[in-house]
Amino acid sequence: MKLLHLSDMHIGKRLYEVSLIEDQKYILEQILEITDKEKPDGIIIAGDIYDKSIPSAEAVEVFDDFLFSLSERKLKVFIISGNHDSPERIAFGSRIMCRGGIYLSPVYNGEITKIPLSEDVDIYMLPFVRPADVRRFYPDDDVQSYTDAVRVAIDHTETDPDHKNIIITHQFVTGASRCDSEDKSVGGTDNVDGSVFDKFDYVALGHIHGPQNVGTKKIRYCGSPLKYSFSESDHEKSVTIIEIDDDIKIRTEKLVPKHDLKNIKGEFEDVMKTESEDYVRIILTDDVETPDALERLRFSFPNILTLEYDNKRTRASINYNVSENGTEKSPFEIFSDFYEKMNGGIGLNSEQQDYMKKLIEGLTEEQI
Repeated sequence: MKLLHLSDMHIGKRLYEVSLIEDQKYILEQILEITDKEKPDGIIIAGDIYDKSIPSAEAVEVFDDFLFSLSERKLKVFIISGNHDSPERIAFGSRIMCRGGIYLSPVYNGEITKIPLSEDVDIYMLPFVRPADVRRFYPDDDVQSYTDAVRVAIDHTETDPDHKNIIITHQFVTGASRCDSEDKSVGGTDNVDGSVFDKFDYVALGHIHGPQNVGTKKIRYCGSPLKYSFSESDHEKSVTIIEIDDDIKIRTEKLVPKHDLKNIKGEFEDVMKTESEDYVRIILTDDVETPDALERLRFSFPNILTLEYDNKRTRASINYNVSENGTEKSPFEIFSDFYEKMNGGIGLNSEQQDYMKKLIEGLTEEQI
């Protein structure tokens, strides 16, 4: 038994207002080529199919073409919604599509959908859930945190200990390495402890863009198929392949993008000696800024996305979006800094802090 594990396609993504749709079509074709070579029994797509909850018509068309290509290969496909997706839109037509082997997770209704893959392998589909999503179905359980939410959802799910049990879900498991392109909750409140998955033989995760195991080889993020921020520039993207026998074995197949995503840093004259058609972020270190630098750089770097300077002037500037340890600030930290600045150095009191954390946690990614 063999499965391909995918996630975080973010179809329709724009980077610095540049559409990545052609790059996404290219990488999906490559995934189909890997599928033809590996001949898996099924495909797992662990959430964030689209980049927005209301995807563009073009994004829907691209995913529709991909699903049709998989269905022509007579594969079973298991798809859950992620935090970027609308669970209602992902679930549309699920009862009809399952007849053709395309299984779409329904909106969470207090149950985790179970699909038998074979006589002794079961797939469990748990879309992205927040504590409030689970609490409404189990008011007698103590559901305060994301760990509580996933634990309670799993506790109310029966598994067969004689079977291989695989769960597909889209959460941030404590210990995973994040990057800038992933949504972050206030103070890490979206963390889920990996121990909640103890009764599963493999946990097919989505949400984190860097491929990695978390704590154990059975808990795995396959990562996004493309780089979606310059903080991912050193990632090696891949498809995760799961082989199920007496044990579960994991390996990867490398993905090569149409355009890579690169950081290039140096003085203007040195940078101009090179050229690339990849998507690039150029950081110039000259203390004297070059007139028309962006226009001149475009001759060598037609897909330059952003030009920045790292010199004495910029290092002396205050960046209110970066914390003292150099990490990106959360929405709560940015608001707290702004409040303090506007109120003569007086910060939020504890009651105001609690209120703001709850308010921000309740916002969607688009609202933030």
